[in-house]
Amino acid sequence: MSAMKAGVSRNTARKYLRQADPSKQEKQPHDWRTRKDPLEAVWSAARGMLETAPELQAKALLEHLSERTAGGIEEKVLRTFQRRVRQWRLEHGNEKEVFFSQEARPGAVLAVDWTDMRDLGVSICGVKLDHLMFHAVLPYSNWQWAVRSRSESLLSVRSGLKATIGRLGRVPKELLIDNSSTATHRLSGDGKRRGFNEEFLSVCEHFGMSPRTTNVSSPNENGTCEAMHGHFKRRLEQHLLLRGSRDFESDEAYDRFVIGVLERANGLRGERFAQEVAAMREHLAPELPDYTETMVRVNNNSTIRVCKRVYSVPSKLIGSRLRARIHETHIVLLDGMVVLAELPLRGGDRGAVIDFRHVIKWLVRKPGAFSEYRWREAMFPSLVWRAAYDHLCRHHDAHAADVCYLEILQLAADEGLGAVENIVEQLLLAPKPAVNAAEVTALLRTYEDEAMAFRERKAMPVSLHVYDGLLGGGL
Repeated sequence: MSAMKAGVSRNTARKYLRQADPSKQEKQPHDWRTRKDPLEAVWSAARGMLETAPELQAKALLEHLSERTAGGIEEKVLRTFQRRVRQWRLEHGNEKEVFFSQEARPGAVLAVDWTDMRDLGVSICGVKLDHLMFHAVLPYSNWQWAVRSRSESLLSVRSGLKATIGRLGRVPKELLIDNSSTATHRLSGDGKRRGFNEEFLSVCEHFGMSPRTTNVSSPNENGTCEAMHGHFKRRLEQHLLLRGSRDFESDEAYDRFVIGVLERANGLRGERFAQEVAAMREHLAPELPDYTETMVRVNNNSTIRVCKRVYSVPSKLIGSRLRARIHETHIVLLDGMVVLAELPLRGGDRGAVIDFRHVIKWLVRKPGAFSEYRWREAMFPSLVWRAAYDHLCRHHDAHAADVCYLEILQLAADEGLGAVENIVEQLLLAPKPAVNAAEVTALLRTYEDEAMAFRERKAMPVSLHVYDGLLGGGL
């Protein structure tokens, strides 16, 4: 009768009536197979290989065994094999590393690190911006700040901390940074231990923070900052999409965009950030300069050496002993407090940064020095100039080609690189190319006269009677 009312078979109804709690379905475990094991022929070998190399992936292992089994193994057993491997790993696999969640305390730590921003595809006036971000995070509230930097250098630490602490107005107790050469160095006599660099310690002492670093090859110890890298870049990506363009008119415009994104993100963390601020001490230290200084002497080849790199300077400075103020992106040369020159800073500790404008005047006077000039390649500002020099070498002897090329380069120094380069490119593309200083000068003067005539052209007089006729329907 119960089976009829429930619409089930009598055997099913009898099973439920015999249970103590009919609302629960009791599944009886069984240890017998309902079908033949499809992996019987290979599982013993697979288990032996897993014991030898536990990191083997199930799919690769099955393909390997299939090639060595007569008749192969059907592809449809892949899921069964993957489940079997997973079960073996749960029972017999290696121990896995345990990560211990840390309790963040308000105002205790400022975690810093660098993150590569090239994937965002940001450009300045059409030129891709290759840069990093010095990224600082307060782990308790996830308040963050970022400063554009050129490399993972001590100068970027100085400028990044200066901007971050200046924004906070407060100073945490500790500064956490990864174990990079920016902050630490290998101790002599012990290849495993590392100590803090003196310059890095001086920066921490200036702000009154205790330095702390992660262990070697342990980025997880700075996990909060590492995780915030991804959040920060994804937020920037979304705002770039909303902006509709990744190109900016200047570096400063891009920096303002990043600041706006950071301010909106930090605005969501008000309550916990207030607790951080309350736990930190006030920043009373004097302003930290975001540069380092060194004394340099200008050699008779019109160059100086800064950070193991050679830089050209104006020839009038030869023989002078100057103070070089090294910023994150540029070098400023001073005599006392007078700024004499500003040079772009390049990364690395090899090579030379030569500006042809600094030496071209003297190369024109001494053209014989050009062929064996140590930094001769720097005298070709772009591929157009290299093509022009090759063209001259094909049509003149070596000395005459050098003289002609240097005269054209002198025009570029005097009249502007862009204007002269455009004219040289036009001359190279002509049906019968004729590249020389006289042709370039003639075209320059022609363009200047046309521009002057255009600027001096008088505006055409406007007759208002035409508009009166239009309004009155006369036209």
